[in-house]
Amino acid sequence: MSEQIPVAPVIPRRSRERSLVDVRPDWPDGPLPALVQANVPDVDLAAWVVGNRSTVDELARRAGAVLFRGFAVDGAADFRIVMAALSDDVLSYGERSSPRSEVTEGVYTSTEHPADQPIVLHNEQSYTVNWPLRIVFHCETEPAAGGRTPLADSRRVLDRLRPETVAGFERRGVLYRRNYLPGISLPWQTAFQTDSRADVEAYCARALIDVEWVGEQQLRTRQVRPAVREHPVTGERTWFNHALFFHVTSLPAEVSAGLRASLAEEDLPYQTAYGDGTPIGDDVLAELRAAYAAETRSFVWRRGDVLLVENMLAAHAREPFTPPRRILTAMSDPVAAPELAAARAADSTVAGAGVTGVRA
Repeated sequence: MSEQIPVAPVIPRRSRERSLVDVRPDWPDGPLPALVQANVPDVDLAAWVVGNRSTVDELARRAGAVLFRGFAVDGAADFRIVMAALSDDVLSYGERSSPRSEVTEGVYTSTEHPADQPIVLHNEQSYTVNWPLRIVFHCETEPAAGGRTPLADSRRVLDRLRPETVAGFERRGVLYRRNYLPGISLPWQTAFQTDSRADVEAYCARALIDVEWVGEQQLRTRQVRPAVREHPVTGERTWFNHALFFHVTSLPAEVSAGLRASLAEEDLPYQTAYGDGTPIGDDVLAELRAAYAAETRSFVWRRGDVLLVENMLAAHAREPFTPPRRILTAMSDPVAAPELAAARAADSTVAGAGVTGVRA
């Protein structure tokens, strides 16, 4: 049912004309995602967004994601114009955890992951101290089969977890261990977009990441982040982390078993634990998977679709698919973690006292 929210039309319309755009916050069988549907051809999405920014913001924060369908969006150039309408701050993709190709400024291919493997639900770059408030997708080529982008409301995922589970994570945080291993995982040169070890060390010092070089080619990093964050606008508490996504058991069973058989625990490409290094128990991992599964919603992509995901309020994933499929993505509106500001303030205090040093 269409919501009775005042919406600025793209052009004047007579009382008997069919509305150019319908806003449906409860489509298809619940609030995630909300739907904004163009009912006539060639409606300019960027122009509509400019005239309805408050509506878009309200829908995104209430539902967690908004699907724009039926608008005249055809490829990367059109999508970039839409991004400029949605935000004044479209981001580049740094501290990478997956391979992507930049199509045009600020617009990338979605994760170039094997088509026959799923991508687990996650909130984009929640393991960093600077993440995008929004991640936006555009369907340039529909999948032949499969290939949906499932969504889960991160507020509701948090509500489904046992209080003792949440308390354990809030007390200790999440430890992310990562090894950049040639031929096995993303090379550090790709992840950090540099060939300079000094540049990597400087970046990690700013980003509160511990660095260890292992031999000539391997980089090992460790960082501890909160499991629960508050949305900077709504103030809502949300399950915002990669604790499950980066856990080795979230890989396909044969891949996980193969890695654990061939590598020491400390050399796994990705692994998570509680912030104090204690392993996350199988029962807790099962609880997280069940909470995500209970909140998962999805829709079938159509060519031209644009999906805005409020990154701190909704996790996204990817189903296996039959090619072809081409989904473009862009990120916007950076958020800095509170602990980053605290660390910078502490560094300033130490520097003012005449003590120097870097965290690496």
